[in-house]
Amino acid sequence: MHTSAARYVDSQASVGRYHFSLAAAESSIGGSSTAVRAALRRLKRKGLVAEPTRGFFVVVPPEYRRLGCLPAEQFVPQLMAHWGEPYYAALLSAAELHGAAHQRPQVFQVMLRHNRRPVVCGSVRVEFVARQDMEASPVVERNTPRGVLRVATPEVTALELVGYQDRCGGLDNVATVLGELAERLHGASLAAEAKRCPVAWVQRLGYLLELVGQSEVADPLQSLVEGVAEEAALVRSQPRTGAPRASRWKLAVNESVEPDL
Repeated sequence: MHTSAARYVDSQASVGRYHFSLAAAESSIGGSSTAVRAALRRLKRKGLVAEPTRGFFVVVPPEYRRLGCLPAEQFVPQLMAHWGEPYYAALLSAAELHGAAHQRPQVFQVMLRHNRRPVVCGSVRVEFVARQDMEASPVVERNTPRGVLRVATPEVTALELVGYQDRCGGLDNVATVLGELAERLHGASLAAEAKRCPVAWVQRLGYLLELVGQSEVADPLQSLVEGVAEEAALVRSQPRTGAPRASRWKLAVNESVEPDL
């Protein structure tokens, strides 16, 4: 059974398939589910395959054995298809894919409709973030060595970095990344995407873009803020009493932000 499983894995890799389900392996290898699982466990111990989540396997080529898994972007699309989940690479991972990674993210961030537990595969970690209306978010597609990855557009990424700042290393890091991402942002697209986001995200994004010297990029957002009666706080969880105000964005600046630019 071990030899049959090894041949099956080799046959998949030989035709460019680096992902398979337990059900597919059982069908091809033959034998009981228990025996096939035992054979795959032996291959896992040798580092030839990995199992990011129960019943979903990846073939690990020699160049990635040190990771103990394929890089996340090379198996996330297939894992999402396995789960039947709409998704896109988001937040710091999307920013990195758009060329705005001040520091390489420690986890690969994926937007879903609802929360899921993180996936840990060797030294690769995938973190899931929930946004109920994520299917309306525009995406771009990026080719990887193992398939096509869906990625949030730069405009979606900018707004979500602000909206999910606690998942992005705090405001200093968000501002730093926005400074690098700004050259990829298009005013009309940013304003269109901002219309379907909470207005507090727009207020915070406008302020941070201005802070990092990108006032022209922020300008299209101002008209969305002008008619807003309610003042927002830069950091929602902190008191705004005595904080300076950014009148253009109707924002209480209740935290000092120091981007690393």
